[in-house]
Amino acid sequence: MEVVPAWAPAVGFTLLPHAGGFLGGNITKREIPTWYKTLQKPSWCPPNWVFAPVWGTLYTSMGYGSYLVWKELGGFNEKSVVPLGLYAGNLALNWAWTPIFFGAHKMGWGLVTLLLTTGTATAATASWYNINRTAAYLMVPYLAWLSLASALNYRIWKDNCNKK
Repeated sequence: MEVVPAWAPAVGFTLLPHAGGFLGGNITKREIPTWYKTLQKPSWCPPNWVFAPVWGTLYTSMGYGSYLVWKELGGFNEKSVVPLGLYAGNLALNWAWTPIFFGAHKMGWGLVTLLLTTGTATAATASWYNINRTAAYLMVPYLAWLSLASALNYRIWKDNCNKK
């Protein structure tokens, strides 16, 4: 008798990244009309409404990619420790950025967190490539967005470093 439906891991892995995004979104929503709107931002900063759908799409994509890796390696085992461990570390760093940047208003530490996030996302993607290329390709838009987010975080930090 099957206890867990066959579709449950796919759904669980795909939705997991959204948990941190949802919690971080509450912090962001509170800070956008107060603190964030007072910051100087570059002309190429995307409008606020863009961030939620982009992150929703990226979280879904990377979550499903992690499921593909988990499935290909036969679940949680010795072979999956590194590729899924890198992903878990990446997810933790990803989720930490919002409380650091928006919650604590630590723009410089936010940048450090984003650079570490980008590094772990790159390592996870590279480790996934020989396991499941589709999973690795699903990470490419995330890596591109992390590059934009890092540049944006840097510019906001430099342009507002004297602001409390």
